[in-house]
Amino acid sequence: QVQLVESGGGLVQAGGSLRLSCAASGRTFDGYNVAWFRHPPGKEREFVGAIYWGGDSRTIYTDSVKGRFTISGDNAKDTVYLEMNSLKTEDTAVYYCAIFPYGSRWQNSRFGGLGTQVTVSS
Repeated sequence: QVQLVESGGGLVQAGGSLRLSCAASGRTFDGYNVAWFRHPPGKEREFVGAIYWGGDSRTIYTDSVKGRFTISGDNAKDTVYLEMNSLKTEDTAVYYCAIFPYGSRWQNSRFGGLGTQVTVSS
């Protein structure tokens, strides 16, 4: 099982920005696409977005974060970032990254980290 390490969370005021990072312990993401999810307090875990390294590095996002969040990865494919701008209080959640093999769908993501807490204050 691949161990994932999320980092970069914290407390930020509404309208602010944060950049989260996701790394695979002891390896790169070669062979895997990477998705971000979040688990808001009192709600179900939800999909945030994904980067398809196995294709043309295209990205997809859930509607609520489009235009505000950006997923990217470094050329070495050992770190994936979630840049979050114009944060809203409803973005408060524990954020997780997950992996899914090239050619599969984000719905098949596998988790392997503890997540990182993002808290947006009003």
